[in-house]
Amino acid sequence: MNNQWQQYKQLLNTFVKPALGCTEPISAAYASAVAASMLPATPEQITVHVSDNLYKNSMGVFVPGTGKIGLAIAAAVGAIAGDPEAGLEVLAQITPPQVTQAQALIDTGKVIVKRTDSTEFIYCHVEARCRDYVAVVEISGGHTQITKTTLNGKLVFSNNSCSAQSTSNITDDLDITIQGIYDYAMGTEFTDIAFILEAATLNSTLADEGLAHAYGLQVGRTIDKNIKSGFMAADLNNSIIMRTAAASDARMGGATLPAMSNYGSGNQGIAATIPVEMIAKHYNASDEQLARALILSHLGAIYIKQHYPPLSAFCGNTVTSASAAMAMVYLAGGSYEQSCYAIQNVLSDCSGMVCDGAKSTCAMKVKTSTSSAVTAFMLAMNDTQAFDQGIIAQDIETSIRNIGMLVTNGMANTDTTIINIMSA
Repeated sequence: MNNQWQQYKQLLNTFVKPALGCTEPISAAYASAVAASMLPATPEQITVHVSDNLYKNSMGVFVPGTGKIGLAIAAAVGAIAGDPEAGLEVLAQITPPQVTQAQALIDTGKVIVKRTDSTEFIYCHVEARCRDYVAVVEISGGHTQITKTTLNGKLVFSNNSCSAQSTSNITDDLDITIQGIYDYAMGTEFTDIAFILEAATLNSTLADEGLAHAYGLQVGRTIDKNIKSGFMAADLNNSIIMRTAAASDARMGGATLPAMSNYGSGNQGIAATIPVEMIAKHYNASDEQLARALILSHLGAIYIKQHYPPLSAFCGNTVTSASAAMAMVYLAGGSYEQSCYAIQNVLSDCSGMVCDGAKSTCAMKVKTSTSSAVTAFMLAMNDTQAFDQGIIAQDIETSIRNIGMLVTNGMANTDTTIINIMSA
């Protein structure tokens, strides 16, 4: 494997990970678990300061295993029962009695959550107290990226170099393009990318859960119900949308199953995986072909998202589904050019979709972007693409840069307005 391809693989290993629960409240749970591990006993008081965007994405989403919403319960149960060695799966082993204990801490006013100004979009500062001990954990630039810990005011750990590894600049020195991603996905040895097949396993299991039980808005279950009643057709298109939405229902509804995340988002990992897996089954693709398609989908999404802040007013499912559409074209036997058409088509279709926090309605947005991906794929296979219209340029790389400018420069005020509305 050449050096560039090794860097591509490192990107995948960094940004495609199993995650239990929405990653913003889980970040607070993780920081609290680490802080608690530094104390001699269970914390008696917890104070959490988070960036606006981390706050926004935690206000309406269920914390897995708790049946409750928000940062306070995430931080409390993380401190009481979280596994500080488990990263984004920090809450995998919590029990109902521990949730009750965490809620009691909240009810007595011992868990305080505040917004704070931060130059980082992902920022979480947790202070945990027990008797005369005070432990502080700071996360910045990534959901589990610890930059500093202190105990009783004394520095225990510091990593100032983490800012250079922030999710917003990791590809600055990397020669990466859609063409390069395509060449890597097509040319690398199967043994080097077989690990990506775990995404299909995890996210498909989550879809099964979302169809079997009532979570959130039950978007997937509602589609399933209407297929069975004859109101909707039992075709591949509706099945793809149904299963992808169902996985998001479960994800946002607090299911105690991990999703394979993409770029810190379980929903985006779902959108990058399930439609691709189902198209692979339709075309009787081999495991190797599925793995190559998932590389296209996941790595393509990571690359496009490097052009704008990691948390913003822009729903990242748009670009994730654009990359999924590219992968569908490959599985259908389409060309590289047609894969680019598919990306262009999705970016043209739903780039106006805003992010107003993580919550059950995210399943609706997953449904929307997934529907766009299927349509974009079909158009691309018919040699049809959106180009040189609006923000979509004649070539794919310029279109991607345009999306980056739209989000970074054009949607900053939108983000502030959304957060103010939600906090009113």
